[in-house]
Amino acid sequence: MNLTISGHHLEVTPAIREYVQNKLERITRHFDHVIDTHVFLAIDNLTEKEKRQKAEINLSVSGKKLHVASAAQDLYAAIDMLMDRLDRQVLKHKSMLQDHNHVAHKRMPDSGEAAAAA
Repeated sequence: MNLTISGHHLEVTPAIREYVQNKLERITRHFDHVIDTHVFLAIDNLTEKEKRQKAEINLSVSGKKLHVASAAQDLYAAIDMLMDRLDRQVLKHKSMLQDHNHVAHKRMPDSGEAAAAA
């Protein structure tokens, strides 16, 4: 899995990088077919009293791209909300793949059974 973490108006410290990596372990525990991950962290100064911390992630899995965004007063809270939402999307994607692959085919009667029934 390729992991890219970038920041806008924010320096990505080793502590933030490690926190994101630890949170992503939960995602890879549920679904290990992750190809590429790009995490975008930003601080928007709306007013001086209210600073909005944003976290976004683009996750590439086989055949699909998942995008999740969250915002909170604290960057770590935004990352936590982001990972919770991403976890739900990954589990939904995984269940859709499993349901699709294990759909039972209708059984077609053999020509001998059809002739015997008639």
